[in-house]
Amino acid sequence: MSRQLFITSDEGTIALDWLTNAEVKKQATQLNDAVQIDGKDPIMIVVPGLTSDSDSAYVKHLVFKMAKSGWNVVVSNHRGLGGVSITSDCLYNAGWTEDVRKVIDHLHCLYPEAPLYTVGTSIGANILVKYLGEDGSNVPLIGAAAICSPWDLLICDRFINRRPVQKFYDKALTFGLKGYADLHHAVLSRLADWEGIKKSRSVRDFDNYATRIVGKYETVDTYYRRCSSSSLVGNVMVPLLCISTIDDPVCTSEAIPWDECRLNNNIVLATTQHGGHLGFFEGITAKSVWWVRAVDEFFGALQSSPLYHRKKEIAVPQINPQESLIDQAPYLNVEVDGLVTAVRSEPIADVGVEHEENIDQNKSEDAIQYAEEVNHRNRERENEKIELVGYSDITKQDASGITTPVKKCLNQISRQNRKSLWLLAYIAIIMTWPVVGSAPLLFLKKKFQNFVSGPSLRR
Repeated sequence: MSRQLFITSDEGTIALDWLTNAEVKKQATQLNDAVQIDGKDPIMIVVPGLTSDSDSAYVKHLVFKMAKSGWNVVVSNHRGLGGVSITSDCLYNAGWTEDVRKVIDHLHCLYPEAPLYTVGTSIGANILVKYLGEDGSNVPLIGAAAICSPWDLLICDRFINRRPVQKFYDKALTFGLKGYADLHHAVLSRLADWEGIKKSRSVRDFDNYATRIVGKYETVDTYYRRCSSSSLVGNVMVPLLCISTIDDPVCTSEAIPWDECRLNNNIVLATTQHGGHLGFFEGITAKSVWWVRAVDEFFGALQSSPLYHRKKEIAVPQINPQESLIDQAPYLNVEVDGLVTAVRSEPIADVGVEHEENIDQNKSEDAIQYAEEVNHRNRERENEKIELVGYSDITKQDASGITTPVKKCLNQISRQNRKSLWLLAYIAIIMTWPVVGSAPLLFLKKKFQNFVSGPSLRR
């Protein structure tokens, strides 16, 4: 990162690491400690995962790629990370949204004309979605993306102790948490159960001896329930791209709120069969990550969308328990054969547009015209099914102008998965050839020896 700034208050200190598009292009000019950017350029805020900060490999990749694509990027490090000490009796946790809220409000005040976007990864995605649900239409963001969110922390806690692979990840995360605790021994030894922290062998143990106590939760399960973002999905009022994988070894697909995402027209939920946890590697050398490109294209589509210039309020319908919802859209699902479908079985709720300067008026002419246009497009899209197969371009008919780039990426990731499987097969053959390949040779050699040295025929 090029420059680190701080937001300091009575509640603590938050480290912000900046990388601007100009700096990537070697055109940066800095004055003292201020980050020099155009006040109208888009800013993307990154909320990292558990124990991750601006030095994490995947965060660096995301920041550099987005800055190279024209974005000014700032990483909002969690308390006690990013090289900053804890200066208060408050630690971050999976549901602590105050720091994200403070960072976004701070940047909105500094650059009121700059469009703001936010990306959350893993635990950071849960924090982001929870913040969006808590603040609703008061969020000063144009769009957001949640990558590999755990959604329901209680379900994920049960899942991570289920199989050996999950237990391995549990141990790795616990190791990172204990390292975080060692960095802030002076604070945690005073606020939490330090002996319990040292003996922790799982994330749940750490949460029991540290997170729960500092956050003043009665039990660990209480902490998990109150901090899960799945219950607030219906309140999200900004365009939100959610990417999850079915084979995620940490955040199980069982926790994904399928129905809630389907009912909220602001949310695009994209699920893939493969990708791991924040993986999605592309190419033989795995130098690129697919979800980074998906986020870039989604935010780029929002930049050029009419929604960028309007303040919208979307009515979210209530769930009908008598109706089967799991097999309905607008979430996107990438199947094994590369087919991506988006299906609607009911009309989309009307979109209401409210202008701040005309609050006392019922509706302005522009709002009425815009609502009529949206309703007309919704009627045309009713019962429409979009199929994306193989190398074909995305659409003959589009379900949404905003989600088109995302569908392109989903189509490409299915092809990348097939290439990855062939690559793994090739590696497996190469690695096992010294053993497997020698077997036919030994067999032929033995047969040949038996033929040559076999018993001679008697006359």
